[in-house]
Amino acid sequence: MHTYFMNFINLLKVALKAISSNKFRSFLSMLGIIIGVAAVIVMMAIGQGSKESIRANLSQMGTNIIMIRPGADMRGGIRQDPSAMQTLKVDDYEKIRSEAKYITYVSPEVTASGQCINGNNNTSTTMYGESPEYLSIKQWEVTNGGVFTDEDIKKSAKVCLVGKTVVDELFPNGQDPVGKVVRFKSIPFRIVGVLKSKGYNNFGMDQDNLLIAPYTTVMKRLTAQTYLSSVNCSALSEEMTDDAIDELTAILRRQHKLKDESDDDFTIRSQQEMMDTMSSTMDTVTIILVVAAAFSLLVAGIGIMNIMLVSVTERTKEIGLRMAVGARGLDISNQFLIESIIISLTGGALGVVLGIMLSEGAHALFNLPVSVPMWSIVVSFVVCTIIGVGFGYFPARKAARMDPIEAIRYE
Repeated sequence: MHTYFMNFINLLKVALKAISSNKFRSFLSMLGIIIGVAAVIVMMAIGQGSKESIRANLSQMGTNIIMIRPGADMRGGIRQDPSAMQTLKVDDYEKIRSEAKYITYVSPEVTASGQCINGNNNTSTTMYGESPEYLSIKQWEVTNGGVFTDEDIKKSAKVCLVGKTVVDELFPNGQDPVGKVVRFKSIPFRIVGVLKSKGYNNFGMDQDNLLIAPYTTVMKRLTAQTYLSSVNCSALSEEMTDDAIDELTAILRRQHKLKDESDDDFTIRSQQEMMDTMSSTMDTVTIILVVAAAFSLLVAGIGIMNIMLVSVTERTKEIGLRMAVGARGLDISNQFLIESIIISLTGGALGVVLGIMLSEGAHALFNLPVSVPMWSIVVSFVVCTIIGVGFGYFPARKAARMDPIEAIRYE
């Protein structure tokens, strides 16, 4: 064992000396590996960071949220009839509210987009018609003022809550908006509360550019519709989400008098399902980006093989002399393999450092969410080792099979 270790140390010294004597050429060999590994690290960091950011953003809204939409899923690429998108009624919401056991909060939803005006100031925004429970479902907080009541729902009162973006646009002088009246589509609404800012989400949407009013008000005074755009619910817990979905499906099928063989005329999705779908999509995008970046590693490996073949040719006489004084073909082969692995691993280490620096730079300059997973660094070193062995094998084999006499005579 001691002999093998000393032999390895000697081969390592010879390999390091050979690399240091051709510094520039060795660096050019490493350059492809450095760029390839850095590209893979950056792609993985952006992909992983985006996935974590999306999951965190969706988690902020609660992982036990359930969304009911009118109409069934598109089947076979066929778009649903417009009448199928009017299948949710206020009666459905009231039935869910009174019968569902796995639901803590439920809110119907109707929306209207338009101009909101206060004096000479105006802004384009969206008004959401909801019940007071919507704030608990979506985890909204009121920082100033209060919330409209069930009595406001019954009376279709012209009151609303406003997001920070709307406040900034309509009250630029820092006035207290609570109690003030704004006009939305020519209808006056009295502001009863201001929502805590949530900022932009991962899709670049401003979450604070909204108003929330009683759903009855929006239906009667703005949209003149008798159906709901959706119903938002909150399950008792994330673990009970599937039970809640089954319960909601049964209630709505019974409410809509659907026969056993009939398809649902509504669609139910959970927040967890959305998170899983987004994660799966981001994983696919990351894999595509990493595979594209990995091609540069393949090119780098070919470059290492090319350099090592040139090195074998240049050092033919040296190889012959070493064989003449007793070096075995295996020793010669190992020497060139070690050189190839050192070049590959050193390039890999520099590539990891460069990749982490570029990832942090992308976060600082472009505000991209990045997260460098530890396994990506481990995988980079494993791949670099495989490249060193794989692309160093042919030059090493060529060197080991040289005839000592012919090698010494080589000019």
